[in-house]
Amino acid sequence: MKTLEQKIFPYLLLAPTVVIFGVYLFYPALNGLWISMLKWDGVSDPKWIGFENYRQLFSDSAFWNSFIRTAVFTLLSVPLVYCAALGLAMLLTRSIRGTGFFRAVFYWPTMISTIIVGLAWRFLLGEDFGLLNYFITKLGATSVKWLTDPTNAMVSVIFVTVWSMAGYYMVMFIAGIQAISGEYYEAAQIDGASGWQQFVSITLPLLRPTSLLVLVLSTVSIIKTYPLVFALAQGGPAGATKFMVQMIQETGFDKGKLGYACAMATVLFVILAICALLQFKINEKGGESDV
Repeated sequence: MKTLEQKIFPYLLLAPTVVIFGVYLFYPALNGLWISMLKWDGVSDPKWIGFENYRQLFSDSAFWNSFIRTAVFTLLSVPLVYCAALGLAMLLTRSIRGTGFFRAVFYWPTMISTIIVGLAWRFLLGEDFGLLNYFITKLGATSVKWLTDPTNAMVSVIFVTVWSMAGYYMVMFIAGIQAISGEYYEAAQIDGASGWQQFVSITLPLLRPTSLLVLVLSTVSIIKTYPLVFALAQGGPAGATKFMVQMIQETGFDKGKLGYACAMATVLFVILAICALLQFKINEKGGESDV
């Protein structure tokens, strides 16, 4: 029978983490929910208005336009990040020379500040001064409006996002692939399975927990993306790359509508929670079908 000390000890170990999460996560979240019920500019006395911010929000076309842009950006970026990370991991778990070097090269973008990444790619993709357009014009072609055309700007933002994130999730996939026993592949080779069949029947199913983690984390990270996108395109042209987080920041700090911005942030939190729950549910159904 466990003593009182043995029962309490696990909770004592968890206590520092619970305190840190409470102070820096749960309290700010609850405080933000409270502020969303106020009309407040951060300076004058707050005024209680209840759910008025939410009623106004649901009829705010600018907010929902930013939501649609964010949804498109996320739906395109997450699969690309997943495929790029998994593809790099598959290549870099093979017995090839310089594997460690290439892993470091592909992981390197994740170590750079996202603002620096955005500014560096802005220099490369600039229409008049960009290095990429310089080489294009030297070849006799017309310079491309990478950041001043709405469609090209969205494509550029997606590309840079995938480039900056793929290396981070590549490491997770490498760990997952290396944890798979080689006996599965040996048995498949004896049965005459091709490389693609081994990938589909062995690698992907056994990477399900890693895949779920990558999808959840990348979805949350991409929806919350702000510094990289702002440094690269600054929400332009004509708001084509202005996503929800940028709109929340501008509403709260540039326009002084902290209550309204907190209402936006609360809606964003709900959207993130729904996305995570859906991914967990899909993973559970997939797991049940494999049994």
